[in-house]
Amino acid sequence: MTNELDVHLGGKRPLGYEYWPLPEDDPGVELRRESIRTVAPDGGLARGLVWTPPNGKWKTAIVMSHPRADFSVHYAAPLLAAAGYAVCGFGTRYMNNDTDCIHEGAALDVKMMAEEMRRRGAEAIVLVGNSGGGPLTSLAQSLYGIGDGWVGLAASRGEGAFMIERIDPSVADEDNPFSTIPELDMYNPDNGWRPWPNPCHYDRDWLKVYRSAQLARMERLDAVAKESIRFSEEAAQEAAQIDPAKDPAKWQRLQSRAVWNKYMVIYRTLADPAYLDLSIDPDDRPMGSLFAHPDPMVSNYRRNGIARSMTARGWLSTWSGLSTNARMDELMPKITIPSLLVHPTADTEVRVRETEENYRVNGAEDKTIVHMKGAPHYLEGHRPESMAIVADWIAKRFP
Repeated sequence: MTNELDVHLGGKRPLGYEYWPLPEDDPGVELRRESIRTVAPDGGLARGLVWTPPNGKWKTAIVMSHPRADFSVHYAAPLLAAAGYAVCGFGTRYMNNDTDCIHEGAALDVKMMAEEMRRRGAEAIVLVGNSGGGPLTSLAQSLYGIGDGWVGLAASRGEGAFMIERIDPSVADEDNPFSTIPELDMYNPDNGWRPWPNPCHYDRDWLKVYRSAQLARMERLDAVAKESIRFSEEAAQEAAQIDPAKDPAKWQRLQSRAVWNKYMVIYRTLADPAYLDLSIDPDDRPMGSLFAHPDPMVSNYRRNGIARSMTARGWLSTWSGLSTNARMDELMPKITIPSLLVHPTADTEVRVRETEENYRVNGAEDKTIVHMKGAPHYLEGHRPESMAIVADWIAKRFP
């Protein structure tokens, strides 16, 4: 049933949607698809698709999402639906909106979708998190206890933890994208860099200083974000004490500050030496990054880089490894439901050590880790095999 015009089953993927199905991911059976939407108590709207088996019969529902990506069309959806499960893939209220992404709001959307699948007859809910969806579904589970099982597919340690090792510590002036501290610049030839596609080598003592400087830059950005939020909160407290009818000018001045949210332009956010020096955290990955096309140096400077424009609250909730609540080192111990972690060993973004640490601190007695040899971040070329492993793991635990 290969229909290459159907983007849901392997048609031409939009730019940046590497997690969408490819033609070779077609499960070869007719699947049902139905639109789904939920509105959370706070008004947040989430929308997606429910994929169901050809006969329409299922007992276990899979709920999968990502903080801002459209997982209604994810490669796992048709493959797991063909295996006999209902698959609810959706985009949260922040789909395609990284700028003001608040993880707690997205986690509430996960809860709403899980409850909707219960209402539709699910006897068990399995939360599936791919990439940044791993921390999101873990956060939702830790807050609401909505799942009976959890699966992490190339699940990161959290977008904030990711950023700690990618942010460029050589930025000297946050208002100047080209300001550079030469001794902290991984793209400086004096520090071991060679132009793409040449491999690089970075001295390990230098790397320790570099990692500390990355953390220091994140601390500075956090301070800016927190100060702006404090400014608004204090204005809101003052405005609440004023009768706008008696002193409209002062109330207007304070209220305008109370509703303000600082926008932060964060330059140069793709600077992990491990992208170019494969002897750092060695595994099967190629040089480069999923976020580079193909040169990380170019992508470090380009206008639409990751976390390039953020509200203060969005930065703190999502990309700050120091302030976000979506941190796997804190969330995994709280995940006590049966857990499966699938790690693609050629992943340029999630290191083997990270998945193994997620597995080690996971709080479930029933937990499994599987390494997919040679697979990239989105498991291209290994998807049917990987999803067969996931389906078998689910079948042994849930109806």
